[in-house]
Amino acid sequence: MNIIEISTGEKHLVDILPVEIDDFKILRKDRYFFDWKIEKNYEVYKLQIKGSSDILGLVSIEKIPQEWRIHIRLLTVSKENKGNEKRYDKIAGNLIAFVAKIAIREFGELACVSLRPKSQIVQHYSDKYNMNITGMTLSIEVPEIIDLINSYDYD
Repeated sequence: MNIIEISTGEKHLVDILPVEIDDFKILRKDRYFFDWKIEKNYEVYKLQIKGSSDILGLVSIEKIPQEWRIHIRLLTVSKENKGNEKRYDKIAGNLIAFVAKIAIREFGELACVSLRPKSQIVQHYSDKYNMNITGMTLSIEVPEIIDLINSYDYD
């Protein structure tokens, strides 16, 4: 998996790793938009450029095995990677693809990934990640999950 530095077009390999307890001390709302300490009881993952300790994106998930689904509770990129002036591209997509890989591993062909986005970005998730509106949430299932994984995890 990689992200792209917008100014140069350079690709950077990334690691997506579990957030460690000490990481919560630096996950402030002013850079990551949410109070991530609330997510301590869930699985939380961070995206970093290989060899760097700077956290560029975060995702918190909840496994719902009775529905063969992983729900993305929170998903964010760091402040400098949001909007038209962002430094790196593909952070959120890599995190969603990472969650999709977990869903496939856990639930196979029945896998589903869902999230509940802010209303102003519903169309973005639908267009960019091929997610479908399913009530109050958006979701993606097989075979679209496989397409998503393949588009981000091709290194």
